[in-house]
Amino acid sequence: MTAHNYFEQVVRLLQIESEAIAQTARRLEPAAIEEAIELLADCTGKVVLVGIGKSGVIAQKIAATMTSTGTAALYLHPSDALHGGLGIVTRDDVVIALSNSGETDEVIAMLPSLKGRETKIIAVVGNLNSTLAERADIVLDASVDKEACPLNLAPTTSTTVALAIGDALAMTLMEARGWTLEDFAQNHPAGRIGKRLTLKVSDLMHGGERNPTIRAEAKWLEVITAIGRGGLGAVNVVDSAGRLVGIITDGDVRRVLEKRRGAELESLTCEGMMTRDPTIAEPELLAYDALRLMEDRPSQISVLPVVDAARLCVGLIRLHDIVRSGL
Repeated sequence: MTAHNYFEQVVRLLQIESEAIAQTARRLEPAAIEEAIELLADCTGKVVLVGIGKSGVIAQKIAATMTSTGTAALYLHPSDALHGGLGIVTRDDVVIALSNSGETDEVIAMLPSLKGRETKIIAVVGNLNSTLAERADIVLDASVDKEACPLNLAPTTSTTVALAIGDALAMTLMEARGWTLEDFAQNHPAGRIGKRLTLKVSDLMHGGERNPTIRAEAKWLEVITAIGRGGLGAVNVVDSAGRLVGIITDGDVRRVLEKRRGAELESLTCEGMMTRDPTIAEPELLAYDALRLMEDRPSQISVLPVVDAARLCVGLIRLHDIVRSGL
């Protein structure tokens, strides 16, 4: 088989799977979908996904997707369930059982116990005449004409369809619950979206002893010492009450010293070096918004003083700190 034929084979298999999903969308019963969504949305317990083999892998992924988008869900291996794991399932839960054949021994063996505790069962099944389909409360048709496997044996198209149905249920539930971008971020604090919506200036700023400050009347040598001591490339200038009056950066020092010579340096103080009324950030400001303050301007700045509501200088945040956080 040539490379060109490999490409054609891959495209053909993708088309088989995409068409199977399209057929599923046409085949699903509206009433069954409506009932399934209402049952899941009204669930006061958790959603328990079960499946064996490849269906088990798909069940795990659906459980993870639901959990991250506002529907508490978990995966329970049917073999574990039959040896004590069923103790985690209550009548307040909803079980979603995945099986292409609908005759998976371990899944079928769970049904009497689930029925005994009056747990509702949604079957995502490829055989509507199977035992699982007959005993489930709601049946979602996941049947396929053929697998993408050339031998029509390896679960491929069938698992893709089951996953697509699971994703569709999860996303519909997410919308039904009014799940917002902020809610999503709370469940994904380590992701970029999560960080942009949750990480604050106070989480990244240098405060306390790491917040270098200096009085406006300090001499230029004191400024250099303060910047060096803080190691942040800048020092905040404050008044006697600790309120911010300006900021001096390494760049400010270099530019001033280039223009002054000899006796002029003796009288040089912070007031002759600082940037007055600089752009500031507040502790509760989102770090992403602070990043925009630094970058969305004609001349980019690399450091911001942090002040509270009383304009007391409480810290300093650098562009480097924000970028390093992963925003």
